[in-house]
Amino acid sequence: MITALTLAVSAAALALAAWCGFAAYRDQPTKDWHFIGMAVVSVLALAQMAVGIVRLAGGDRPEGGTGIFLAYLLGAAAAVPAAGFLSLAERTRWGSVTVAAGAVVLAVLEVRLHDIWGGGPGA
Repeated sequence: MITALTLAVSAAALALAAWCGFAAYRDQPTKDWHFIGMAVVSVLALAQMAVGIVRLAGGDRPEGGTGIFLAYLLGAAAAVPAAGFLSLAERTRWGSVTVAAGAVVLAVLEVRLHDIWGGGPGA
């Protein structure tokens, strides 16, 4: 995996989590600007997925197994969009909390993807 892209996705996800967490603190639901932020983070996660699939198609193999790697790639790409859809159903501060939680999950999934590919502390 490309470490710089992994860091970019993680940083953007954590920034989104902080932003939506602050909105929840202020008792606000997700707003249009939050959805733009979710779109940016989702595009980065989709770029990460594309890179992972291209690397697999090129013959590279993750140390942790291809199946688990693909499952984490799909989960990472779906985490923020799923939280965004849930926040549309919950138009209170809890919608913002849901997006913040989904963004934190994405950041954790990115770290795990990096470990599965072979970039972890044991590599």
